[in-house]
Amino acid sequence: MKRPALSILATGLFVFGAGLPIHADAQERPMLRISSGAADNATLDPHRATSTVDKGVASEMFDGLVRFPPGSADPQALEADLAESWETSSDSKVWTFHLRKGVRFHGGYGEMQAEDVVYSLQRAADPKRSSFAATFAGVDKVEAVDDYTVRVTLKYPDAGFLGRVSDYHGGNIVSKKAAEKLGDKFGAAPIGTGPFAFGEHVTQQYVKLVANDEYFRGKPKLGGLIYRMIPSDSARELAFVSNEIDLMQGKREQRWVERSIKRDMKVDVFEPAEFRTLHLNRTVKPLDNLQVRQAVAAAVNVDEIVRYVGKDVATKGCSVVPNGYQGHDCSAGAYPYDVERAKQLLAEAGFPNGITLKSVVSNIAAQQPIMEIVQAQLAKAGIKLDMEVVDHATYQAKSRKDQSAVVFYGAARFPVADSYLTEFYDSASAIGAPTAMSNFSHCSVADEAIRAARVEPDAKRQLALWKEAQTKIHADVCGIPLFGLKQVWVHSDRVDYGYDFQGALNLQPPVTERTTVTAP
Repeated sequence: MKRPALSILATGLFVFGAGLPIHADAQERPMLRISSGAADNATLDPHRATSTVDKGVASEMFDGLVRFPPGSADPQALEADLAESWETSSDSKVWTFHLRKGVRFHGGYGEMQAEDVVYSLQRAADPKRSSFAATFAGVDKVEAVDDYTVRVTLKYPDAGFLGRVSDYHGGNIVSKKAAEKLGDKFGAAPIGTGPFAFGEHVTQQYVKLVANDEYFRGKPKLGGLIYRMIPSDSARELAFVSNEIDLMQGKREQRWVERSIKRDMKVDVFEPAEFRTLHLNRTVKPLDNLQVRQAVAAAVNVDEIVRYVGKDVATKGCSVVPNGYQGHDCSAGAYPYDVERAKQLLAEAGFPNGITLKSVVSNIAAQQPIMEIVQAQLAKAGIKLDMEVVDHATYQAKSRKDQSAVVFYGAARFPVADSYLTEFYDSASAIGAPTAMSNFSHCSVADEAIRAARVEPDAKRQLALWKEAQTKIHADVCGIPLFGLKQVWVHSDRVDYGYDFQGALNLQPPVTERTTVTAP
């Protein structure tokens, strides 16, 4: 059996080629040129790709047991992918998947079978090998019944389980043989079953994917994809209008969207939005005082922030769970903007002369300007926000060491309430905890409701528990919901996606076997 060749050269070139079936006409088909704004890709291992730019590329090379239809981010629309059918036990704890036959891995690694699925799900659940292990905490065991049948037994019923084995994050299926052979280098030469296979990676220049003509849904109409590294917004836009790239990430700003539309650019504004929240860290005094947290919430004018961001790209939040997620509930309402009330609350809390709070802020365009607005708003209530502006990597590191009293954070997750409640508001996810995720506020008031909802088999009862959790978190002011920032991409009028584009959970327009592009 042929095996892929991996070479790492001094020039920073990662090449994969041997064993990949490249048909003669593949080189005659057009290449789609893309730029996500990335300076480079850190890893293309789907179980490690957490950044938007990494998982966008990885998504073209891998499949899940089920998938979101191209152009959809609706969890109710999940459809068969590597599994052609499945059934559940009467107690919803045992899921049996029947795999498609004849699905081939890239690079001559043979047919995808049950052992690959078992390996992939076990790997995805292992925190030493996956960034999404917490997603599979409810899995008891994964077994191969035969070569084309996989049985997954859960510890408890999980209404969102099918989404966990979709073509998103840990649900992607890798080749067991390739992952075991390549080890830590798998992220530099990934092997999947998707419509495109890894070709080469030239550091800080481009990643090239090539058409997988053995793709089970049919031979791609494109010869491949080239992801160019153009982090500068102005340089990327120049490359686009000069026909050097066909598809690019735009600026998520109202003025930019309006200007681009006037220039007849094909702008895609789509869900899911990355939900922005101000997390109030109660381990930093005086935020351990509820009245102080209430004062901060009263001093933030969310409507002003949303107007600044823009009506087409931003939607105001009303709960700590993002708009549109299953279980999202706004019955508690937004925090009313009232500067005088904020001052009164501070005085009652023993701070009549105001307070000072530190916030570590990323210098990226999607964060620093917003925090400067928040800083000015808080100042009106006597709250001085001492901002330490740093690069994004430093912001992430310091925020995850409890060095920030106020943490501005934006994220898009699988669109069910449990995803957000577990990661950001369960005390087991608090910074510094053994199972830490992104609970920057050290919120714990809703633990019981969050955990009960996670294992609740009755859908109505589960919704009620999610509502209870959101109400408690709101009353305790663990975080201040701001807005959802939608994705903005632009495609050439020469590009035909091949589907109706409404949304994409991997945050870039999917390129499928049906996507086409014509020459300039």
